[in-house]
Amino acid sequence: MATTQAHAPVSTIRASFQRFHSPTKTQLVHFASNPFIFAKFGKTSFSYKPSKIKPLTTPRATPSSSSPTTFHGQCYVLGDNIDTDQIIPAEHLTLVPSKPDEYKKLGSFAFSGLPSSQYPIPFIEPGTDSTKYSIIIGGANFGCGSSREHAPVALGAAGVRTVVAESYARIFFRNSVATGEVYPLELELEGVNKQCSTGDVVTIDLEKNMLINHTKGKEFVLKPIGDAGPVIDAGGIFAYARKTGMISSVT
Repeated sequence: MATTQAHAPVSTIRASFQRFHSPTKTQLVHFASNPFIFAKFGKTSFSYKPSKIKPLTTPRATPSSSSPTTFHGQCYVLGDNIDTDQIIPAEHLTLVPSKPDEYKKLGSFAFSGLPSSQYPIPFIEPGTDSTKYSIIIGGANFGCGSSREHAPVALGAAGVRTVVAESYARIFFRNSVATGEVYPLELELEGVNKQCSTGDVVTIDLEKNMLINHTKGKEFVLKPIGDAGPVIDAGGIFAYARKTGMISSVT
């Protein structure tokens, strides 16, 4: 079962950008192959020259004016081993998230791969393209399967702000941070998804590292998001790199 590893320090991420700098040729950089940031910052590729970089951007992945400290809304509860094909089936991967209309359409297909026999409540109501469930509560190994960057993007496009799970497939966690679409938060205890129900009203408090289920009257401890938090706050790895001066300009 894949679980997340220790957070990569921000200083390490900065060093990784500098390490790949080449003044003479365009390079294709794969974060997943870089041992310094393999643990957290995911399978993101980009072409860059010394003063130019073209990231994959989405309408959602923009810097926030202030870092959020709480999320409040209805939750959608899932079990263990939710894979990326259940999050966004492969036939929808032709959609281009950088195009606003296709980004919106991608969100409308979020969790369309879930078996209706196990999850009879639809995540996206018929006739709509977004969800009323802004918080996902899952079990172990969330986001396993193929390493599609579209998975966290589809959730963000659908209106999800955070996923709370027992553990994550590492690539899904990295892609969530790299795109800045959702906050992937981990629970300290197992079985929390069995103590919550779809439709429960919950609050995520990032400062106190708490998940509060107002409907059930229960509270659960979360693991700190650590150095991944500022990257997500900035709107993803590229926005964070621009904000902190790791890269000089964007075209």
